[in-house]
Amino acid sequence: MPIAEQEVLNMRLDARVAEFQAVVAATRFTDGRGQPVSTETGIQKVLDMLRDLRHRKGRLYLVGNGGSAAVASHSVTDFMNVADIRATTLHDPSLFSCMANDYGYEAAFARILSTVASKGDMLISISSSGKSKNIRNAASKMREVGGTVITLSGFDPDNPLRQLGDVNVWLDSQDYGFVEIGHQFVLHNLADRLRLEKNA
Repeated sequence: MPIAEQEVLNMRLDARVAEFQAVVAATRFTDGRGQPVSTETGIQKVLDMLRDLRHRKGRLYLVGNGGSAAVASHSVTDFMNVADIRATTLHDPSLFSCMANDYGYEAAFARILSTVASKGDMLISISSSGKSKNIRNAASKMREVGGTVITLSGFDPDNPLRQLGDVNVWLDSQDYGFVEIGHQFVLHNLADRLRLEKNA
């Protein structure tokens, strides 16, 4: 079969659904020491952190670039609307472009966090590759101010972002679409569980 024809078959929706299902099913969680934990243990740890944050009326910040920024924005809506968590992104165009212009793109999120984040706040850092320096710097800054960090990444298992979180979520795929949608799926699951608890 010609390569082009095989590529078309591989992109059929039913084939992609099966591949995506396998990627999500193989999602891996690690703790702050890089030790593996089961998927449900990892989810429960993040839920406990979010419940505590909500109880203390702390703030949840989310950062990402490109498609991951869109995932962050969507997740803010979910966490605020259905989970009653004080959530926000850090990529407002005017603010972010100011900080990038004045301090450099790689430092922009970290600079914003140095002003707005407080001890006990939480950051969700999202990067498909786990290599984006501005996202890694944001995670490091949140740890520096005494907050907690959840990372979501994909691609290489030893990507540098995966080393920076209190809980790290990694998807074993090199496909941007699968990783981004997988991250959104995990974040939706967290918000939906908190919604069910709230309505119980």
